[in-house]
Amino acid sequence: MAENYQNQGQVKEEKQSKFGLQEKHTVEGVEYTFQFPGTRKTQEILDDSSGKGSFSNVKYHEDIMEHVIVNPRTTWDYWDENAGYREVMNLADNFLGRQL
Repeated sequence: MAENYQNQGQVKEEKQSKFGLQEKHTVEGVEYTFQFPGTRKTQEILDDSSGKGSFSNVKYHEDIMEHVIVNPRTTWDYWDENAGYREVMNLADNFLGRQL
């Protein structure tokens, strides 16, 4: 939480970094932890997903699995064996969007 301090009669709010901010969601009985990778990395994820003029959900979701979902670690193989892929990806996408 941001803290206030007084400096010569002025109150200034200190900004807190969003980098590393975490959020947890439970889907199909599994708790997933999302972590904000930073503004620059998030923009790189978006840019890398938009190559060749069209958006690639495959690339975007690979980057979400690598850089945003920190627990449990997920891969395409993980989703072949576990339910909730679309819901988890939508939650992670929403989480990233709220940080920008």
